Amino acid sequence: MTETGKRQFRLRSQDWFDNLDHADMAALYLERFTNYGLTLEELREGRPIIGISQSGSDLAPCNRIHVDLVQRVKDGVRDAGGIPIEFPMHPIFENCRRPTAALDRNLAFLGLVEILHGYPLDGVVLTTGCDKTTPAALMAAATTNLPAIILSGGPMLDGWSNGERVGSGTVLWRVRKEYAAGKITRETLIERVAASTPSAGHCNPMGTALTMNSLAEALGMSLTGSATIPAPYKERPQCAYQTGKRAVGLVEEQLKPLDVMTRAAFLNAIRVNAAIGGSPNAYPHLMAIARHAGVELTAADWNEFGYHIPLLANVQPAGEYLGEHFHRAGGIPAIMKDLAGAGHLDEDAKTVTGKSVGGNLQGLRPTDRQVIYAYDTPVRQKAGFKVLTGNLFDSAIMKTSAISDHFRKTYLSDPGKTDVFEARAVVFDGSEDYRSRINDPALNIDERCILVMRGAGPVAWPGSAEVVNMQPPDALIKNGVDSLPTLGDGRQSGTSGSPSILNASPEAAEGGGLAWLKDGDVIRIDLNTGHCDALVDEEEIARRKQDLAYAVRGSETPWQAMYRASVTQLGDGAVIKGADEFRNVTARLPRHNH
Repeated sequence: MTETGKRQFRLRSQDWFDNLDHADMAALYLERFTNYGLTLEELREGRPIIGISQSGSDLAPCNRIHVDLVQRVKDGVRDAGGIPIEFPMHPIFENCRRPTAALDRNLAFLGLVEILHGYPLDGVVLTTGCDKTTPAALMAAATTNLPAIILSGGPMLDGWSNGERVGSGTVLWRVRKEYAAGKITRETLIERVAASTPSAGHCNPMGTALTMNSLAEALGMSLTGSATIPAPYKERPQCAYQTGKRAVGLVEEQLKPLDVMTRAAFLNAIRVNAAIGGSPNAYPHLMAIARHAGVELTAADWNEFGYHIPLLANVQPAGEYLGEHFHRAGGIPAIMKDLAGAGHLDEDAKTVTGKSVGGNLQGLRPTDRQVIYAYDTPVRQKAGFKVLTGNLFDSAIMKTSAISDHFRKTYLSDPGKTDVFEARAVVFDGSEDYRSRINDPALNIDERCILVMRGAGPVAWPGSAEVVNMQPPDALIKNGVDSLPTLGDGRQSGTSGSPSILNASPEAAEGGGLAWLKDGDVIRIDLNTGHCDALVDEEEIARRKQDLAYAVRGSETPWQAMYRASVTQLGDGAVIKGADEFRNVTARLPRHNH
């Protein structure tokens, strides 16, 4: 539909391009869009203007495929009667951005909001891929409430090394231990990690990238089955075309993000996250998206709706396979179909397809039960995050799907203490301190220690770094002890299989209990009660707090200083304070600029 006479509403873009009350302003807005080939006729005839946020570039290789895919998006937009307008998104590259790409999520969100609010756009295709691009896009979609749809670039093909399936990121955490044990050379380490990235696309295990794009689909914000299509597959540009077409449909139907991202949708996403063994970064990201959508989502919701969901996806790091096999086995629709069959999915939730979740799942089923296990015979039981509390923090999470049989036997199976363990704390202030001291014999680190990382939260780092999944001292690794319990106020890569206690909030720099914790303190973790406490008496804690002055590094850029002054804690999504009060901002047209 392109004729305004058949439409029951006026397009937002018409206030720029067809403003009868301000002909001079319309002329100003129109003229520069014609200098690259658009005509006055098409701009003024009431066609929906569809923005396409370009997240791909040479600086963002995980998303670089969108440089090519965008042409198919544009084809779809045009064939549906719209006009595509591509614009750049602030680049986010998890592997390379220092001090952490977490700084970029909120920055990219702000940029997207300003673009979607301030320019003549009626709808938007938000291209995603690498970890933080997806939550940034969804946060902006919720804030602006402009008709929006997510398009992932898709995961890489499976990686292989010496006949072994190797996942990007996941292989690094393993081979660095082999390197520390002296089993492989530096060049072998680099070669094996490089072998895990055989094609274009984002990480191929169930890391943060694949998790967040899967959850975008679970939320109903992308086309059914789109999250897991590998980047090189022909179905990926086909999906791009269909996404472009659907973006125009969303405008005509006035189906908006806040119609889709309801509480029911977020609870569906929590369940799906557990079933796929999703990245622990899903917790702060989903919390942030919910804040901007105005949806009440609490730590208790993760325990109630996610913790008891079994692991169905046999995908690294919690399983055996990678994204390509997961897609061929049915991907997210297969997972959701199994959850629905078990009564753990709201099938009435709306989606950007125009159908309900249940409508999208009709006729779908898993095709490979070695990759996607049945609900009644899962990879393992209770795969959701366990949200913990105690005297060290108000909230933290533990990714229970990453608890290996060895870890459970060593730490969670003491007679009379199932799912309870106590360990001596060895405390590090930042990753630099860890790297310089982890092999110090004076620390006397053994198998009954817990490594604690503080100074890694949103304020201290700044941005919150993925440094909690610390490996043991080289001496222990050489003796066969390749993992220890870890705890911290930072995060860890979703590709890591470490069952760390993460996102401790408040962080040490903001008065959290990790600030007063000392080497040698005994920490008790009880997964039955959801408690994590340092066994230090209240009087001693009070004395330590009196002398507390936790110092952090100075800011190195203007944005770092602004970020620190504005960010909330990980338990609340690490959002910009007050930004979640702005919602549906495109409902009101911005003022003219001249």
